[in-house]
Amino acid sequence: MPVLLRRGSSLVARHLAPLLLALAGLSGVAAGQGNAPTHGVRPRRLAIRNAMVIEGNGTPAEGPKDIVVEGNRIVDIVALDPVAVKAGTARRPQADVEIDATGQYVMPGLINLHGHVQEERGGIPQPLDYQLKLWLGMGVTTVRDVSSETAKTLQLRERSAAGQVAAPRLYVYARYAYMPVPRNEAEGRQRVRDLKAMGVDGLKLFGMDKDVYGGVLDEARKQGLRTAHHMAVDETNALDAASGGLTSIEHWYGVPDAAIVDGVQGFPSNFNYADEGMRFRYAGRLWREADPTRLQSVLQAMVKGGVAWNPTLEIYEASRDLQRAETQPWFTEYLHPTLEKYFRPDPANHGSYFSGWSSTDEAFWKENYRIWFQAVRDFERLGGVVGAGEDAGFIYQVYGFGLIRELELHQEAGFPTLKVLQHVTANNAKILGEESRLGRVRPGYLADLVVVKGNPLEDLKVFYPTRVGAAAGTQAGVSWTIKDGIPYDAQRMLREVRDLVRTAKGR
Repeated sequence: MPVLLRRGSSLVARHLAPLLLALAGLSGVAAGQGNAPTHGVRPRRLAIRNAMVIEGNGTPAEGPKDIVVEGNRIVDIVALDPVAVKAGTARRPQADVEIDATGQYVMPGLINLHGHVQEERGGIPQPLDYQLKLWLGMGVTTVRDVSSETAKTLQLRERSAAGQVAAPRLYVYARYAYMPVPRNEAEGRQRVRDLKAMGVDGLKLFGMDKDVYGGVLDEARKQGLRTAHHMAVDETNALDAASGGLTSIEHWYGVPDAAIVDGVQGFPSNFNYADEGMRFRYAGRLWREADPTRLQSVLQAMVKGGVAWNPTLEIYEASRDLQRAETQPWFTEYLHPTLEKYFRPDPANHGSYFSGWSSTDEAFWKENYRIWFQAVRDFERLGGVVGAGEDAGFIYQVYGFGLIRELELHQEAGFPTLKVLQHVTANNAKILGEESRLGRVRPGYLADLVVVKGNPLEDLKVFYPTRVGAAAGTQAGVSWTIKDGIPYDAQRMLREVRDLVRTAKGR
């Protein structure tokens, strides 16, 4: 056959070469013949060798396996005989490019269900590359953007899909309540149609009045748009979401409020919701006011109504331990000075409410977390879908690092690590409506994968860069992030972030 290729025309060669490669793959050519990946370049056929595989659906890890990717799809997963692998006699699928994952774990790319694309903080420019490289460097291959500059983020979504920029896959959920805010159901439905015409993937709702809420959810459903709701102290709560068909509740407002016997939290007479320090201080007392029996009924209603819950546990963690939040170890090398300035207590910056924060506030928030953790566990036990997102760029959370911290808090809440990783992969894909092509290591699925040094089922800290993650001397960090079949050297991306931060600090 090689002689025929040499003598045939280039057209014949182009048609026959893929067939020959496929036949060679089926016949089992030995490994070690492929080239190393080129950062940012999608190969025609990629093999990830000798991997321990976490599929993402809650089943145990299994390996060693070879994962074969053609273009942007997983086409085969081959279980290997460990004895034959060790002896060098295993017959393997062929590939142009190979990643040796010996001693490493491969799982679906992390899906960040609550991100914001940000090019400034507090009016000060911040390089977009900083955020995108952090996400990819930490293993994030998909981000649900829940409100940013919609027109610009839609353009970024298309550039990412075309492989023109190193960025995660983006789902753009536009902010519904931009000015002028719709005042009635007819205006609300028109706003949904207007956003659909822009090409968005879903809606980000904030607050909502009852007389508009049902119509907006109904119109979104008719337009094929999914909905994420950041509830506040408003007329609507989790019970309204359950009856209206909301896709996901973000954070946690709306859940305990629906279970308060008197229907309203016990605010002091001078309470001012617009005062963020006061708002977050009393938010730390909300869960204890929820009636436990009523709370179970609320959770059951959410499950019955198909409402998922993306709790974003880490974004409020500073409220229960401010000193930890201010001194996270990755700040030294990975915190951009623009973001650092935004984090400082300042009433002009959303989430920078910690002036005068006390040990009493922290004690209330620690109790808040205890009840909140139990509620999220109960929700999943009842059949609910729990997701994972970070909401970084606010309240001492850095992009990518925030999502890994979110996973650690899911573990602290009592979920086994297999379930935690399912939350951030298969569950998040389901919430996006993409469970048939994202969130699992499975033939036919899109090739969004992460190769991590070490076993995340034993220690979630292996996702952190070595110097700030697992114990000294142990393997840690993501080695390769593969998004849409494009391999990115994760350590190179993090190195570039460190250089960017160092240069910014030098200015």
